Amino acid sequence: MGKLRTIKAIPKRYKGTPIETLIRYQNFGEPFKPCNQAQVLVAMCMDNRKVLRVPEKFAYVIRTGGGNLRQNEFKVSFAIAVGGVTALALIGHTDCGMVNLYSKKEHFIKGMVKRAGWTKAQATEHFMTLAPLFEIDNEQEFVISEAHRLKRKYPKILVAPFIYKMEDNKLYFVEE
Repeated sequence: MGKLRTIKAIPKRYKGTPIETLIRYQNFGEPFKPCNQAQVLVAMCMDNRKVLRVPEKFAYVIRTGGGNLRQNEFKVSFAIAVGGVTALALIGHTDCGMVNLYSKKEHFIKGMVKRAGWTKAQATEHFMTLAPLFEIDNEQEFVISEAHRLKRKYPKILVAPFIYKMEDNKLYFVEE
């Protein structure tokens, strides 16, 4: 993971782009500039422990388990085609609940029975059907593979893979 201790450490390919602006806001506390239109699409985990520091209207944000966009491509395409974004920030994070998802199977099933009113059979089927779509083996490897996939799908869009460290609430580039 590439630590961004200074603004000078931002890789050259991101200089002058919405990715640089995102880093400046999140990691360096740069004052917000007014935005009239989204600059970037941010895909990040739904985890409630993470909050990005960005101004209003700066970004479209899709929050999904693990930041996984496989079931959200129409939304990505909409942000590009209609929203006009030219950059995509993929943000995985440390201590992600989607890592080793199958170890949480029984907890998931019990929670759905208790809180959602489902039967054990319904909860088990739901988990077994959908967990394979969201299982992540490793946060960094996942964000890299997702970045590669999206670069092929949207070749003109700047795609930047990050890890958000829960320990310091900073973004780190993931080396591809």
